[in-house]
Amino acid sequence: MASKIIFGTAGIPHSSKGSDSVSGIERVRKLGLDAMELEFVRGVHMGEETARQVKIAAEKNNVLLRVHAPYFINLNSSDKKKLEASKKRILDSAKIGSIAGAKIVTFHPGFFQGGNKKTVLEKVISEIGSIIDEMKKQKCAIALAPETTGKPTQVGSLEETIAMCSALKELQPMVDFSHLHARENCRFKAERDFEIAIEEIPKKFLNDLQMHASGINFSEKGERNHLNMEEKGNSFNYKWLLEALKEKNVSGCIISESPNLEEDALLMKKYFEKI
Repeated sequence: MASKIIFGTAGIPHSSKGSDSVSGIERVRKLGLDAMELEFVRGVHMGEETARQVKIAAEKNNVLLRVHAPYFINLNSSDKKKLEASKKRILDSAKIGSIAGAKIVTFHPGFFQGGNKKTVLEKVISEIGSIIDEMKKQKCAIALAPETTGKPTQVGSLEETIAMCSALKELQPMVDFSHLHARENCRFKAERDFEIAIEEIPKKFLNDLQMHASGINFSEKGERNHLNMEEKGNSFNYKWLLEALKEKNVSGCIISESPNLEEDALLMKKYFEKI
């Protein structure tokens, strides 16, 4: 089967007439895009009734939905209150995301905080496992997807993310290629570097790989901030990424996290359709 990638925005497109998710979904469809990520990054502020309306709009417009859980998550916290709050944020995201008909909930797993990497990873996997158990009890019909992160102080290298997904069969990876580029101080210097990264991902995920992409600014310490793809200072080559995905016959969804959102989503879509 040929590579099929759909594209969307991280949140409501800037050109949407309304600032609500339903308006955003309708605008995504009018733009010719196919996906939108519900951004709960500052907290889960969507109620159940709104989520039901969002699901109706997504189904009507044939727009795939994903959820990004709050940033304030650390599954390696030694503070029990902070740990339980982190788990609750993921669970709340899953509950509302499930009602909205979203496909996955992605999240940043946590921080090493100077701990042994193997030990920290084992703790994070255990905590995610307990969240999955609770989701099953509450019948949340949505998958969790730990995201590759932009700084080496964060849990979330590609290897670590794959290890989480290997340990817990319910998980799938969220591969943010721009984060990997920043985390490893300009990892993708050629198209072949993207191919190598794709080869590290188990084949079972490549038929429906969930991804983020954007321009990105970084230092030797990792990610600083997102940039537009064609902005000065961006060294992340989206064309190489798309060519590698096509070459490796990968299908899935790329969400644009560039500041201009829909402009870069459309930029990537148009280029992918040409190659």
